[in-house]
Amino acid sequence: MKKIEHIGIAVKDLQVSNKIYEKLLGVPSYKEEEVVTEGVKTSFFQVGPNKIELLEATNENSPIAKFIEKRGEGIHHIAFDVEDILEEMERLKQEGFVLLNEKPKKGADNKWVAFLHPKETNGVLVELCQEIK
Repeated sequence: MKKIEHIGIAVKDLQVSNKIYEKLLGVPSYKEEEVVTEGVKTSFFQVGPNKIELLEATNENSPIAKFIEKRGEGIHHIAFDVEDILEEMERLKQEGFVLLNEKPKKGADNKWVAFLHPKETNGVLVELCQEIK
């Protein structure tokens, strides 16, 4: 793993939260996009090398909707930038971690993504990210 890629925060209302984070971070969102397959709209902020991803559910079956229903708004996941997502997924499987998806899938911000089960990582949902070239 190369670095923390971003921290994902589940929110009820993306537009309201965008205003909060614009004031908090002193910069506007640099990108908003919808990931239809995950039932989520995202908004990204960058401050120096650090990124924050706000996530709003687009339907009640979305993982974000379920997260907010169970835990409320807040930190949803931490994402790590990896050089080779397939290699990293295999390494982590060999280490005994449970992957939530067997193959990487297209995520937001032009990334291939895969997730580790939070029961294996002290309750933290971990996302692996690799830039799509």
